[in-house]
Amino acid sequence: MKRGLGTQLRHLPELLDGAASAACEAEGLAYKNAMASESAAWTIALMIKDELVRSERGPQGGRQRVIRLTDHGRALNPRLQARSQATAETAATLGADLPMPLTQLLDEALQALERQSFGKRIQTARAAAETTATLPGKTKFK
Repeated sequence: MKRGLGTQLRHLPELLDGAASAACEAEGLAYKNAMASESAAWTIALMIKDELVRSERGPQGGRQRVIRLTDHGRALNPRLQARSQATAETAATLGADLPMPLTQLLDEALQALERQSFGKRIQTARAAAETTATLPGKTKFK
């Protein structure tokens, strides 16, 4: 059975993020890929909890905060860099198995949606369906 677009769009991040998260967990990196799936504030909160960074009042005071690496965070940085490099290399091998690199395909899809939104495309398809449905012998689409 062929999967619909919505199913495909939900399944791809599940496969990619699930594997990347499992790799993080295997390396003892508890906050996983939080930056990709959650807000930066949530990621920073997790990193503060794990003592990778600390939050300090900014030089201007007020609500501004400066986030700095702790010694523990600096020590962990080479492992994070290595994991990031391994993930990038793995993405490249996936691209080699496809007719075009996945990043190129996604860029082209995003550019197409910038030219005409998915909502506008739905409106156009619905208008075409309504026109077809009102032809002689057809029931009007509602």
